[in-house]
Amino acid sequence: MEKFEIIITTLFGLESLVAREVRRLGYETTSVEDGRVTFMGDNEAVCRANMWIRTGERVLIKTAEFTAVTFDELFEKTKAVDWSKWIGKNDAFPVKGYSLKSTLASVRDCQAIIKKATAESLSNKYGIEWLPEDGANYQIQFSIFKDKVTLMIDTSGEGLHKRGYRQHSNVAPLKETLAAAMVELSHWKFEYPLCDPFCGSGTIPIEAAMIKRNIAPGINREFAAQNFAWIDEELWVKSVEEAKSLERNVPLEIYAYDIENEYVELTNENALIAGVGDFVKAEKGDARKIHFDMPYGTIICNPPYGERIGEIKECEKLYKEIGKSFNALDKWSYYIIASNENFESLFGKKANKKRKLYNGMIKCNLYQFFGERPPKTNK
Repeated sequence: MEKFEIIITTLFGLESLVAREVRRLGYETTSVEDGRVTFMGDNEAVCRANMWIRTGERVLIKTAEFTAVTFDELFEKTKAVDWSKWIGKNDAFPVKGYSLKSTLASVRDCQAIIKKATAESLSNKYGIEWLPEDGANYQIQFSIFKDKVTLMIDTSGEGLHKRGYRQHSNVAPLKETLAAAMVELSHWKFEYPLCDPFCGSGTIPIEAAMIKRNIAPGINREFAAQNFAWIDEELWVKSVEEAKSLERNVPLEIYAYDIENEYVELTNENALIAGVGDFVKAEKGDARKIHFDMPYGTIICNPPYGERIGEIKECEKLYKEIGKSFNALDKWSYYIIASNENFESLFGKKANKKRKLYNGMIKCNLYQFFGERPPKTNK
């Protein structure tokens, strides 16, 4: 199969995790930049990347890259791309993107010019004046950064965080991709319990169960590229079969608590949809009073941040209280994402390590507190 450049976009701070996932799939990364990881792959790689990437946002095919500082330059260089290699004469090709630190600052104008240039390229190639755009959808994405234009086709459709299990969520849900990243960064070993005492809609516990059971994150959803004429349907069937064959049946102790009954029910409901209902135990519980008899374990959680002055004060009080509760589990490790810059002093303990992450548009830190190393097990 012909190879081409594939870009996986990421949340800032997760690039190294996505690069590691790409290598696990058997592909070599060619570049790792802010917000994106690039590798060479073929049609099969498009299917497998969409099926397996847990911490990335989208799988895109790079169609062109060039420098442009005028609209004429943007038009001519976009028109020069052989779009017919990807897009059929009946297919739709909407355009969206962004421009940062570039001469061509108007996103709306860039969008219109790229659309017009692509249409002219396709019209010339197919020998027709009018393109019906009533076929498959090929979403064209562009990024312009410091005058470098990258043109891409989105193969994912909905973002990769849309796993299909979270049909309902709480008010401020954590993205599935970020939850998976937190689990990966924790290096949690399934032989020991994991707990999320602020479970909300259950994203962290569910992602943890899926990771340890090696359930492919894309197994229960569809992708835009399933409608692409040049990707054989058999490749999608093959990727699903591969995913099912690699699932593991391992014992798991995953506890999910929330102070609100409706979120406990939501977690149980979502866990069932995700196929991990037997592994996630959701119950009503107060994080300020958490207690376990097991000597070793891991806590991964996303406590509330607070947006208004009164809420911030309440959250700061909460951080102090959970600090006392968590620190009583002296051999446990805990990984807590928070936006408050004073979190460590409020929690009452300095993190062994912290990593800058973004929860949506909110700048956060993942505070990592390492517990005592558990004894080796033969499991």
